[in-house]
Amino acid sequence: MKIKDIAFVSCAVSDMGRARAFYEGVLGLKPNAPMSPSPYCIEYDAEAGTIAIESNPDWPVSPDGMSATFEVEDFHAAIRHLRDHDVTFFLGPCETKVCNWAVFRDPDGNRLVIHKRK
Repeated sequence: MKIKDIAFVSCAVSDMGRARAFYEGVLGLKPNAPMSPSPYCIEYDAEAGTIAIESNPDWPVSPDGMSATFEVEDFHAAIRHLRDHDVTFFLGPCETKVCNWAVFRDPDGNRLVIHKRK
């Protein structure tokens, strides 16, 4: 799955190891700086945008989660990739006149969207 574009987003996570396994292992994002052995915040660049995950008692996980939309290079390949990693979509996949999109959750319940403009 290749993510092409996002706006800056930051989300709270309850377990940094589990979050890293998802964001790095499943989504394929790479930290944009060297990490300390026990980081509390990690930023990932995806072309022009950045997403940060943060495990901080001053910023608890929200029951509603956050939402970030990732522009992908190949929508159908991204759907297959996520399904291969047992990711469940709770909205979509959907096709509109201008795009394809699908919504899923990370391990802490944060809403994530994959999107492909037509």
